[in-house]
Amino acid sequence: MFLGIEGQAQTVPVLFQESKPLPIEFAISIREVKKNLVDSVYFPAQLRYQTAEGRWDSLPVGVRARGNFRRENCYYPPLRVKMKKSDAANTPFAGNKNLKLVLPCQTSKDANYLIMKEYLGYKLYEPHTRYIFHTRLVNVTLRERQGKQIKTHQLLGFLIEDDDLVADRFDGKIRETTLHPLQLEDTTAITHDFFQYMISNTDWSSVISHNIKVLQIKPARNIPLAYDFDMSGLVNAPYANPSELTGQNTVRDRVYRGFCRTEHLVNYVRQRYLEKEDEVKAVINDHASYFSEKQLADIRSFVGEFFTTLKNDRLFKEAFIYRCRKN
Repeated sequence: MFLGIEGQAQTVPVLFQESKPLPIEFAISIREVKKNLVDSVYFPAQLRYQTAEGRWDSLPVGVRARGNFRRENCYYPPLRVKMKKSDAANTPFAGNKNLKLVLPCQTSKDANYLIMKEYLGYKLYEPHTRYIFHTRLVNVTLRERQGKQIKTHQLLGFLIEDDDLVADRFDGKIRETTLHPLQLEDTTAITHDFFQYMISNTDWSSVISHNIKVLQIKPARNIPLAYDFDMSGLVNAPYANPSELTGQNTVRDRVYRGFCRTEHLVNYVRQRYLEKEDEVKAVINDHASYFSEKQLADIRSFVGEFFTTLKNDRLFKEAFIYRCRKN
């Protein structure tokens, strides 16, 4: 399917054309998966999924853990799921070879609430740019092998499309080496940096490409791709700590991490964000059923503070113009 976004045709796998959570099941040993530190080693599993008609089918996949912090500190590590394109053909996973599966960190009662806020972060970025990772909610039945015993976990999670699919969509490639942040395309870089400020995320770096991928598009465009928002103030996870480099007291203290650009360009992106305020509110409303009234009020208030800053010239300059990172 081809979707026209900002004048460019883009191929989006069928998996990410639906918003309804996809029910899936698989069995692994969490202990073995977390213990393995070799990225090339995948554990075999059968991924069962429910079709649109309501029947269940399966395909063979390989599974490994990803992410250093969550592998060490969480009960459920985020996973990379690998499959053959031939096996995925004619299934909801058609067109995919690699997927990231994000699961709750812990087994606490608010685990699904936290994972839903992390997913919401990806959706809140979509009104502002076409350079995104597509995502899909999944209702996961995880059967954990513990020796001869099987423990069943019912989880909410989400899938993230692979880097290479994003690159293919724009006839580009993912850059393997770092570059200076000012070599990133200016408007898209500022758009990215505004978003990270909106969700109060400082767990990223365009200097060392931490939680950021760089998409190269000919002739010489370097586009930042944002991912991994669990340490953000929007999510406000109990395990999230503010960075020692930013002077934050909590992860909800917003700090602008963008490098200084011309004030004209920064104000241009400011106006673009203000024009999207209603769309941002609509994204939150579209996912309201996943949250309690209290939780929803907190999300709306937190995101609303960002737009309050944008609308006030003094607050805006203090947050963005005076606090940008010097070269």
